[in-house]
Amino acid sequence: GIFLPLITVNCAILGASMFMIIRNYSFIQSVGFGFGGGIGWALAIVLMAGLRQKMRYSDVPQPFEGVPIAMIVTCVLAMAFMGFAGMVSIQ
Repeated sequence: GIFLPLITVNCAILGASMFMIIRNYSFIQSVGFGFGGGIGWALAIVLMAGLRQKMRYSDVPQPFEGVPIAMIVTCVLAMAFMGFAGMVSIQ
């Protein structure tokens, strides 16, 4: 319902906090992780908004209009971001 986005964000914050606790991050590492996660999230949202705006005026086949093309674009975007995994090693 109406509270689903709020629940999703709360779960993401709780998951990130638990991730940092399990990995025994120091305060500085936690701040860096939080800052990097926030920047990454903002970048992904801005990219997705731009792509959805571009798709709105594109000639997409009728069966793929709406949610299907959004899911395809999201999957391609996720694969692109997977290329960043492991670029920085924290020990």
